[in-house]
Amino acid sequence: MAKGHRSQIKRERNANKDTRPSAKLSYARVSVQKACFVLDAIRGKDVASAIGILTYNPRYASSVILKLLNSAVANAENNNNMDAGKLYIAECYANAAPTMKRIKPRAQGRAYRILKRNSHITIVLDER
Repeated sequence: MAKGHRSQIKRERNANKDTRPSAKLSYARVSVQKACFVLDAIRGKDVASAIGILTYNPRYASSVILKLLNSAVANAENNNNMDAGKLYIAECYANAAPTMKRIKPRAQGRAYRILKRNSHITIVLDER
């Protein structure tokens, strides 16, 4: 059971707002599993080495995550007045987004379903 009035609960929840710079990409056309391969490679690294890893990674998800990382660094510099040289990736994760369902015609009048999976990718930075 919740304690207090609903407005009081909301006020307490909003008071604990995370002030770390972040960037979120919604509905990325890459599956969560494929995005997590790349995210696992850069988690905990400083921004310069993460950009190097993403630049030379052959996976499609790395190009998407590189743009997202550059956006998070720009947010940190412009909104939080942080130094880009001291930043590192505190959190990065991918959550499932709605899946597009498509049909592939098969032999003898059958139809197979194709699932085109999407993901929501989030990167949170912090200073060392």
